[in-house]
Amino acid sequence: MLPHLTQLVADVDGAWAAAIGGLDGLLVEGHTAAATDLNLLVAEHAGLLRATNAAYGDTLGGGAARELYLRGERLSVYLHPITPEFFLLLALDARSNLGQARLYGRDAARKLESFL
Repeated sequence: MLPHLTQLVADVDGAWAAAIGGLDGLLVEGHTAAATDLNLLVAEHAGLLRATNAAYGDTLGGGAARELYLRGERLSVYLHPITPEFFLLLALDARSNLGQARLYGRDAARKLESFL
């Protein structure tokens, strides 16, 4: 799984970390080109993805989230579910390319699904 995550960071402009997380908040595998705590990134974003799924699926009747993009002042994160229990996290900087993140993220998620 690590080679797929490493390649994803290399392929997406502005990407600096990629990880597989569980909706339980645990890091499964990750690669980062920066000094950061991937465990914390996965744990916090797992909670956001769970809340999004609950809001869209239960409250709004829109089904499970198919992707989630959050943009802050210094950090952006693209989340893509791999299976109902696992998701791909891609951390991006200010010069990131969201189109590349979506395209390469979906492709990586399909490849990683066979490992989970």
